[in-house]
Amino acid sequence: MSLQTPDPAVPGEQPDWEQVLRSMLGPAADEAIAQLRAAGIDPAAMASGSGLPQDPAALQQVFSQVQRMFAESGDEPVNWSMAHELARQQASLGGDPSVSRAETDQVAQAFSVAELWLDAATDLPPTGATGRAWSRAEWVEATLPTWRTLTEPVASSLSTALVQALGSSLPEGFAEELGAPGGPGGAFGGLHPGALSGLLGDGTGGPVDMSQLLRRLGSAVFGLQVGQASGTLSREVFGATDIGLPLLQQPVPVLVPHNVAEFGEGLEVPADEVRLFLALREAAATRLFTHVPWLRAHLFGLVEAYARGIAIDADELGEAVRSVDPTDPQALQEALTGGIFVPQNTPEQAAALERLETSLALVEGWVDEVTAQAALPHLPHAVPLREMLRRRRASGGPAEQTFASLVGLELRPRRLRDAATLWAAIDAERGQSGRDAVWQHPDLMPATADLDDPSGYAARRRAAIDEGAELDRALAEILGEEPPQDDDRA
Repeated sequence: MSLQTPDPAVPGEQPDWEQVLRSMLGPAADEAIAQLRAAGIDPAAMASGSGLPQDPAALQQVFSQVQRMFAESGDEPVNWSMAHELARQQASLGGDPSVSRAETDQVAQAFSVAELWLDAATDLPPTGATGRAWSRAEWVEATLPTWRTLTEPVASSLSTALVQALGSSLPEGFAEELGAPGGPGGAFGGLHPGALSGLLGDGTGGPVDMSQLLRRLGSAVFGLQVGQASGTLSREVFGATDIGLPLLQQPVPVLVPHNVAEFGEGLEVPADEVRLFLALREAAATRLFTHVPWLRAHLFGLVEAYARGIAIDADELGEAVRSVDPTDPQALQEALTGGIFVPQNTPEQAAALERLETSLALVEGWVDEVTAQAALPHLPHAVPLREMLRRRRASGGPAEQTFASLVGLELRPRRLRDAATLWAAIDAERGQSGRDAVWQHPDLMPATADLDDPSGYAARRRAAIDEGAELDRALAEILGEEPPQDDDRA
């Protein structure tokens, strides 16, 4: 039996690829098909060799997803709808069972005990917040707004640089040539400009604004990266304070029971002891972020300072993107993942990063020291658990590395051990109350030099106080006032 050629005049007999193309391009389909055939390109062969689904419904679904991706990107530097969807998908990999009543009770009991033990290790009081047991999906939902705060300022600057660099690398008349015979091709090869206009969601079928296309493409790529990283992180974290930054708008102690159980597997430590140790760390960090009101703004201000200082080397970036096909989303995503768009650190950025790393180390060093003091009298395996957590934080996981390559920010404390040693030294000299009093004001915080030489912190602090007192006395003399007394100097 010979095969019959479908009659294009009969809608039901149109080839699958033509049905989809006509549904996408409408009246522009005839011109696009004619141009392809005039160039010696068989649309049927191109469709069969593209790797796309042959079923028209499935193929239409693919194009609908692409169209939705571009439409939802809008003018935001990160496609947050895509980030949210991908983060939820990543969180569910390997299973994300709902938290059982038994797990909720275990977590509540662990936090109850942890708060009692912490009362003897810090002057910072309990928060009064009820501890939570979350699934990975719940962790994603609660923390994604903070990832937006962290990544959007940097992504915005990089997105602008991406448009400028790739836009300038496109040949003149590129948009008009997309549908022309012998046009640039790439991911959109052989499509009439009306198709790209449809993908952008304006429905006009008119000329394509390539800067808009590139901006939305960058937004989608950043959305993929952030969603991938935050979703992966949801499978690695134990609570909401693991990375040293407050990921919740209102601090609440949280544990993810599934992750805690996976961490405890293979350890020669009772599961209850592992849970208690992690609850101590989470509760200590929650006390810190609750009772030191300036700390959250301080940490995020350092991130914003880094973002404001972004300076893109246009020549270097232009050289890097010459090998990137700006019409190929996969190539662009690989380029972003490889870090070629990560900005070069300026001296201002380097200073901001140093302050951020020091602050993260001080936060986690304090949590580490306080947790150890609270755990040692009660948990037989407190020392090995402390060392295990230190090494885990020092190495970082895949998700943290993704964030680092995406926005150039390291979310792990490089100097946790130095910070813990510093806090122990302050405790030894001033006592627990004196140690915790350092958090009363940002000006009292130790600096990088104090991490370099923890034992010299007290002498440097006294010298700074003496210098300030001398200045106060000099000002008092100028103003004719009584000089301040030195009795209460710490």
